[in-house]
Amino acid sequence: MIRIALATLAALTLALPAQAQSRSITDSAGRVVELPEQVGSVFAAGPPAAILLYIMAPDRMLGWPRANRADEREFLAQPYADLPELGTLTGQGGEANLERMLALQPDLILDFGSVRDTYVDLANRVQAQTGIPYLLIDGRFENTPAALRLLGEALGVPERGEALAQDAEATFARIDALLATVPEAERPRAYLARGPEGLESGVVGSINTEILERAGGVNVLGRSDTARGLVQVNFEALLATDPDVIVTWDRRFYESHRDNPLWSRMRAVQEGRVHLSPVLPFGWIDRPPSLNRIIGLDWMAATFYPDHYEIDLRARTRDFYRLWYHLDLTEAQLDLLLP
Repeated sequence: MIRIALATLAALTLALPAQAQSRSITDSAGRVVELPEQVGSVFAAGPPAAILLYIMAPDRMLGWPRANRADEREFLAQPYADLPELGTLTGQGGEANLERMLALQPDLILDFGSVRDTYVDLANRVQAQTGIPYLLIDGRFENTPAALRLLGEALGVPERGEALAQDAEATFARIDALLATVPEAERPRAYLARGPEGLESGVVGSINTEILERAGGVNVLGRSDTARGLVQVNFEALLATDPDVIVTWDRRFYESHRDNPLWSRMRAVQEGRVHLSPVLPFGWIDRPPSLNRIIGLDWMAATFYPDHYEIDLRARTRDFYRLWYHLDLTEAQLDLLLP
């Protein structure tokens, strides 16, 4: 949902200094965006964009859409963990203070996610009314390597973009090699339980469940002719699908599901096949659906195929946090992520 008051934006009269626009770049929506030779500061339009920016070039960040909690800050590099809360231009979670954004004088506004017409229109209007370049990058999971290379080029750090893109491609290749050995009929039928009741999930094709499907799980909710993303699930209908495995990132659901008279009827619950994914500093499955899902893909594949996916998950997690999150994990932090 677009969360920006364009009428308010149009009324603002703050004067920004003219930027030398000495190079152009084509974003994921096919828009040619003029950038200054050096992009020194970036305003992230929403949480997925903030994670992408933190991963690529944290020194360019002006702040976060939402201030990080204490437990999240422990898994982020300093001083970036403590950057201020700025709000969002897109997505849920409140509106950014537009006057504050303009006062910060960013060299670039970055959005990462959908490139549908609604977001293209928003980007064009904000860019025209503020004079600030606005870059749209496709956030689909399969577009991850291209997204990393595109932002690396835009920010003048192509080597970093390439290194991250190659790591993402290697992750996808590991999953492809695994799935080549597992016939579709033998793949686990899986359900993603969101929320404290576990009855919110996504249909096939939802950005919230694409990691489940990419890791070789068969989404028991299937496709829908009427829904594109998250849906509320009827428990009896879910019970009839009889998933082999349930994954969740919600600790409240995870800690209560065994004693719940409804969920205790589920075969996956009875057989101990409900799994809680890590969530620090960002969710490994979702929340938000950004590049934090790359490490989640390894975790999900190891969860679905414990006897076939040959990976040292602790070593992979340590390497991932060092390369992607600029953080050397302690053993205690690894124990917290992977108990």
